[in-house]
Amino acid sequence: MNQYQLLKLLKRVGLWALIAVVMVYAIFPFYYAVITSLKPSSELFRVDFWLSSLDFSNYVRILSQKSFIQAIGNSILVAVSVVFIALLLGITASYSLGRVRFRGRTTVLLIILGVSMFPQVAVLSGLFEVIRALNLYNNPGGLILSYTIFTLPFTVWVLTTFMRQLPMELEEAAIMDGATPWVTITRVFLPLMWPAMATTGLLAFIAAWNEFLFALTFTLTDSQRTVPVAIALISGGSQHELPWGPIMAASVTVTVPLVILVMIFQRRIVSGLTAGAVKG
Repeated sequence: MNQYQLLKLLKRVGLWALIAVVMVYAIFPFYYAVITSLKPSSELFRVDFWLSSLDFSNYVRILSQKSFIQAIGNSILVAVSVVFIALLLGITASYSLGRVRFRGRTTVLLIILGVSMFPQVAVLSGLFEVIRALNLYNNPGGLILSYTIFTLPFTVWVLTTFMRQLPMELEEAAIMDGATPWVTITRVFLPLMWPAMATTGLLAFIAAWNEFLFALTFTLTDSQRTVPVAIALISGGSQHELPWGPIMAASVTVTVPLVILVMIFQRRIVSGLTAGAVKG
């Protein structure tokens, strides 16, 4: 083996070693949460990286709590509603910003991008007053409104970028056939935008599902709380007990759906959305 081949081999080994380190760093916390959730209370403080037996008592304890089941239902309702509203408004706004030429379009896009950069805590007090004035406090509608406000700018920005990539010939052909802008969006562009909308919708769903600050501030009762707050409020048998087992079981329970969604949509590649849309 000459020096060039040895150097090439060392680079390849180093690359795979770096990949292994990154994978361990990313996967190990979730793996440890899973094995912790499957331990009985008597073994929680034993540092073991392998399970000698399976104990589902933590999952039984969590899933038998009515408040936790309600929290899952609330999170599903809020996240799905946010995705629907954000995509509906985002696809129509992206058509206006991506296909219609008007003065100040770039400024509008920069404002949209700027709004998405505001930290949540900076607008928390003002948004709280708005939600209270609209009588949406301790109501899923308040969370849907607040999440949509922060999700919509990103959705509009991303979908506008995709909308600009669509061939102009498609829109011109639709106009020649007498299609209205709404028909052009729903019948011509929407089928091509589905992969992009799926990716954007997934990111919006994850953001709404995992959000904690607004959910903690804008809800008061167990019947209206979402999953992150419900997990944070899990208590032990006494004030001195920290129930790591149930907390880990709840975390795994609400993380698995996100992992499944990511695995389903991981092959949604935006590039090539319009490949073959226009022939000749």
